[in-house]
Amino acid sequence: MFHDSKCERSERSFSSLLVDMMKMIFYIKAFCISLIFENVIKFDLHEQKDYGLPDIVEHMDLTEYGRLKWERSRILKKEGKLQDAERELREALEGEPDHPLLKTSMAHLYLRQDRFREARILAESVLSHAPEYPQALYVLGETYYHEGNHEDALRCFVQAAQMDPIPYLTRSIIRTLKRLKRYEEALETVETALMTDRENVRLLMEKALVLERMRLPAEALRTYERLKELDPEDPFVAKAIYKLKSLDRPEKEVIGELQKVLTIPSRKDNPQLHGLLGEKLKKAGRLKEAAAEYEKAGKLAPENPFFKKQEGFCRYKLKDYTAALRLLGEAFRNDPADYILKSTLHRIYSVTGDLKGFVQLIEEVLEEHPHNVKLMGTLRALKKKVNMKDPNHA
Repeated sequence: MFHDSKCERSERSFSSLLVDMMKMIFYIKAFCISLIFENVIKFDLHEQKDYGLPDIVEHMDLTEYGRLKWERSRILKKEGKLQDAERELREALEGEPDHPLLKTSMAHLYLRQDRFREARILAESVLSHAPEYPQALYVLGETYYHEGNHEDALRCFVQAAQMDPIPYLTRSIIRTLKRLKRYEEALETVETALMTDRENVRLLMEKALVLERMRLPAEALRTYERLKELDPEDPFVAKAIYKLKSLDRPEKEVIGELQKVLTIPSRKDNPQLHGLLGEKLKKAGRLKEAAAEYEKAGKLAPENPFFKKQEGFCRYKLKDYTAALRLLGEAFRNDPADYILKSTLHRIYSVTGDLKGFVQLIEEVLEEHPHNVKLMGTLRALKKKVNMKDPNHA
């Protein structure tokens, strides 16, 4: 699928590699862009950062029809019209069925729709002919990451970054290193990237999160305050600053202050502050109030699964199993690699005497995530357990 010798490089420090490659890619991109302008071909260079250098080069290789369809699909994707974007790419692929840019663009669309199996098939198809194609490596890495195989995900992201060290690949490396609890490497990687882009908000956010994981609150606070200067309205940054500044204060005092803050019109719809209040209430054992705050946060930010998970955990502790199963089951479908989610669901189904229901849930999840080997093992063990209790269970 990709060369083992290259994969092994993920164990090395990323700093010098990424700096050298970023400099190299800058000059190559400048050269490519000059050629493009000489041919009077215009397209959005800022958007190209989302796809990488191969897109610029292979954009030139597309037929006129394929190029128009590809560009149209990108516009539709930005507008959130994913089905329409998919239709445009399918029509382009009819004329150029093996073009790697079209296939990886389709794979990106599949990722956006959580269609990981289809995304992997396309990525592997491209890599079978071009083992170092960065966008296909990125897609493959995302499918590994989603199923909880973080080591292989990291190898894919690192190999892709060696070919094309652009920001989103760097962020993918940092995100994966955090999941592997390799925080020093993550910090080294993000600081190296910031050397060439000091005001990159996403990279600064990653740095702040890594510093929090490393339990360096003073440095994390300084980074968040820099982020606030760059984006004063970011609700997550506001929450993080408030949380770090209140670390040494009594929980009861912080809860009371947060409750007052959330009555202020400009703050009452901040989902992150509601989530922080939920976190403080949960720690204080006030689970019913915590669940209510997480529920408010989830309604204000339905795209953020964290709040539903936390509300589900509170409902579980309150023995409201029906609500807990609904909330945690939905979260598990989207994140089957979350071990705590899976374990909590297992306990709920056991307490309610419905292990068959858990078997059914895992079977449904595996239909969407068929490469999740750990989940397959869980399913086999569960089926044995269910069959021992009910010989008639199929």
